[in-house]
Amino acid sequence: MDKNSTVFGFIGTGNMGGALAQAARHTIEGSRILLANRSPEKALALSKALEARVSDNQEIAKEADFIVLGVKPQLMEEVLAQISPVLALRRSPFLLVTMATGLTIARIRELAGRSYPVIRIMPNTPVSIGAGMVQYACSENVADSDLQAFLEAFAWAGRFSSIPEFRMDAGSAVSACGPAFADIFLEAMADGGVACGLSREQAMELAAQMLLGTAKLALESGQHPAALKDAVCSPGGTTIQGVRRLEEAGFRGAVIDAVIASYERTLELSPTHP
Repeated sequence: MDKNSTVFGFIGTGNMGGALAQAARHTIEGSRILLANRSPEKALALSKALEARVSDNQEIAKEADFIVLGVKPQLMEEVLAQISPVLALRRSPFLLVTMATGLTIARIRELAGRSYPVIRIMPNTPVSIGAGMVQYACSENVADSDLQAFLEAFAWAGRFSSIPEFRMDAGSAVSACGPAFADIFLEAMADGGVACGLSREQAMELAAQMLLGTAKLALESGQHPAALKDAVCSPGGTTIQGVRRLEEAGFRGAVIDAVIASYERTLELSPTHP
């Protein structure tokens, strides 16, 4: 594929599909972005914002080099059944990009009818502001050049990490479900600040920037979180007393249990689960 003329088609422009389309728009011109959605008004609104082209599933299946399947897992069979006859007639190369929880590359190929090249991704909500975490796995017939074109096109979305497909459900429990857990912690931190006399606005700003900076420090320093925690806990000081209360409340175990519960639920939702 010529990466300077590659067409990206998005079937499904909901929260995540729309966010990825916006990320791609930072790299490629809108004329190379096709948008289709069950609610045409949503695709139209996004097309105006991105200066992209409103399309439909069949046209995307016929024209797009990267076909991004942004539909819910329970709708994937219907969508692929609809476009599989069009895909079968194509002579130009293309890739399917799926973000459906619980649907493996093998299952996507089965529903599509052939062993097409597939990139499976699992993004999270911060991709909408360019600070996302996107894990990905590829079928064996995805060319290195095509993978590179994909990564370059969506680079604005945030950080990308290659992960074995059989680990993606575990990764999803951390990075895709994790924002909800972090939001609960963020809200609780702000509530604590309000209880201590801060305004809601002040407390939220302090807590949010604290989380942002702490995460960035962990990534950029490469230090273990325990070492970063110890650096804040002075002997006999205030922070270690707060840490003691968190440990007494079982905070660490509750977070671990939340990740495991999300992971187990993902396995239950998988079509291959017994």
